[in-house]
Amino acid sequence: MGRFFDSEGPIMSFLTRAADIMLLNILTCICCLPVITAGAAFTALHYMSLKLVRGEETYIIKGYFKSFKQNFKQATIIWLLIVLVAAIFVGDYVIIQYTQLEIPKLVTIVLIALGIIFLLAVVYIFPVLAKFDNTVFNTIKNAALISFISLPRAILMLVFYVIPVAVSLFAPAFLPVVFLFGFSLPAYLAAMLYSSVLKRFEPQEEKKHADSWVVPDTVGLVNQEEKKDEQ
Repeated sequence: MGRFFDSEGPIMSFLTRAADIMLLNILTCICCLPVITAGAAFTALHYMSLKLVRGEETYIIKGYFKSFKQNFKQATIIWLLIVLVAAIFVGDYVIIQYTQLEIPKLVTIVLIALGIIFLLAVVYIFPVLAKFDNTVFNTIKNAALISFISLPRAILMLVFYVIPVAVSLFAPAFLPVVFLFGFSLPAYLAAMLYSSVLKRFEPQEEKKHADSWVVPDTVGLVNQEEKKDEQ
């Protein structure tokens, strides 16, 4: 019985991982407060979530702010673009809902479809940015391509991110839980899904997977750690 409570037992391992995920969530909440820095915060969140899933690093604060600083410029540009596109979708939806004009149902259906495609691409943007060094345009393009190829995983990832929002809206009594795990737990669960997907595009894996699941149009995916070593 004692082995379950020793430092390497399942209970302590679970509690340690829960504490790491909680710390990641608190860091993300704090770094999102200025709003404009949310992109860098989400990128750092996915950087550390992937590290935790792969068992590569345990220094949460150090690793988080390393990624935050390294990806701040690109993450902020991408975040502002996401906010802009989201605002356009919301604006279109409000116009359709409250306008006195008769809008064809086809327009509404197309708008909803485009919105879903947009969200499915977004779920991969920050993981791709956190792992690979690339231009803003190619990061967005690659995220969309990877999302399309791994569509079932992308849909499940989107569900993970929607759950905390739904809980906040319809079960406010659980807001303390959302505050502690609302960002980081969905990101950690998502990392469990996309870890193997991104690994197929990592440079050291190219030869192993040369004959399987290759995306010819994926542009210039370079591992950030390898890029840093080269510099």
